Parts: sequence; C-alpha cells; structure tokens
Amino acid sequence: MPNEPNDALRTRIKEELPEVEAIADAALRQGVIEAWVLALSRSSFRSIREIPPSGNPGSMTLIRGDQTDHIRGVTRLAMRMAQEMAASNPDMAIDQDVVVAGGLCHDVGKPWEFDPENRRRWEAAPRANGLPSIRHPAYGVHLCLSAGLPESVAHIAGAHSGEGELLVRSLECTIVHLADIGYWTMALAGGLIRPETVSSKYRRPLVM
Repeated sequence: MPNEPNDALRTRIKEELPEVEAIADAALRQGVIEAWVLALSRSSFRSIREIPPSGNPGSMTLIRGDQTDHIRGVTRLAMRMAQEMAASNPDMAIDQDVVVAGGLCHDVGKPWEFDPENRRRWEAAPRANGLPSIRHPAYGVHLCLSAGLPESVAHIAGAHSGEGELLVRSLECTIVHLADIGYWTMALAGGLIRPETVSSKYRRPLVM
C-alpha cells in the first residue's frame, strides 16, 4: 500500500539522509525531502532503507547495507570532490547546494523502478508497458519537478546515469555522475558487490 505523505515520513527521510542538513538553502533542503516523500508515497516502500542496495534491480548489489548507503556515499563523495575542485580552482563556480541536493536526489526514482508490484507487472508483459516502463533517472526528473525542485537538480536525477550520454551534463551533474560511477567501481574493486550481480560493463577480460 502507498504511504501517506505526512510529517512522520518526512522525519524518517531526514533521519535516513542526514546530509540534507548540509544544504544551506532552506527551500532547496525542503524540496529534497518532498521529492523523497513523493517517491515513497507512490510506492510500496515505507523507507529508503527497504530498497535493495543495487544500482539497478538485480544488478550491482552490495553484499550488505541498503539503498541509503549508496545514496549517502555518492553524496559525500560528490561533496568532497566539489570542495577540492573549488579550493584548488577558485574560478570554478560550483553550486555546493546543488551538488548535495543532486547527490541526495540522483536515485529518487528508484522506489518506482524497484517496486515489487511494478516489477511483477512489467515482467509479466514487457511488451505492454516496457521493462521497466520508465527507468529511475527519467522518473526522478518527474519527482524532482513535481516537488518544486529547480531544473538544475532535476537534471542531475535525469542525467547522472546512461541517459546523460545523450546530452551535455552540467558541472554539478558531472560531479555527481563521477561520484556515482566511482562509488560502484570502488565497491567492486573492494569486494563489496555480490559476484552474481556484477554488470557486464564492469567486467573485464582476463589478460593471459
């Protein structure tokens, strides 16, 4: 059953994504929370922690933890990358708030794509509505804009993954994209990914 958008859900999201407090702009901070409220309220998940720790359903799954580990990890990596680039390149105008908001919302569409009810429907008739009907980046754009977040954050949700290869990524989106790719690449190198879920794009032939 979908969740009711209420203050208890908002409190849970703030507890699960504490990096939201690093966003200086109060309206942007609230917008991130509201985007996740919409995401969960339109799914069967009651919490971000209930979402499997995978890049895509059944693919690149962490051996432990939940989806908050990935979202928070990418956000913290992006924050540090942005801070370092800004410190060493004063002329580089990086919007730190957008980096944090984009990091926290880059996978806001996952409750839709990972929802067990949606998966069953799509897998039963993939030629009817697709499999999935909409991937999490595209659905994330819908959620961000519906929650009143700026285009700069919606762009990160929509272009952080493969969809971003079809357009020019913003500076902040580039940072989140690299943090996201880096997260999965380092997790794989560190033995944190279930071997049977490793995506083909991360596999390399053995050098004999």
